[in-house]
Amino acid sequence: MGKKYVVGLTAEERVQLDGIVSKGKAAARKIIHAQILLKVDRAGPNWTDERTAEAFGAHTSTVRKVRERFVNEGLESALHRKKRVRPHVEPILDGAKEARLLAIACG
Repeated sequence: MGKKYVVGLTAEERVQLDGIVSKGKAAARKIIHAQILLKVDRAGPNWTDERTAEAFGAHTSTVRKVRERFVNEGLESALHRKKRVRPHVEPILDGAKEARLLAIACG
């Protein structure tokens, strides 16, 4: 079965990703995602998901998800973590309760 999401990087995207990888100043996750995209590029090495995952110490599902996000949402989305719609823990205090707590603490 062929790959469902085929990564085709432009020359500008390749240069941008090479810059991220060579500088090494970005977050580790961003660097690994850049390396993944460079290796799975159809015009580049065109590695399999399994080989790419093994090379970078990632899971094959990570490689697949990076590839899918690149095709569906673009380069920036593939490099960065998806933003949460809501916080994982609901806030304990609302505005009024927080104000009361501050008044008690400072008073």
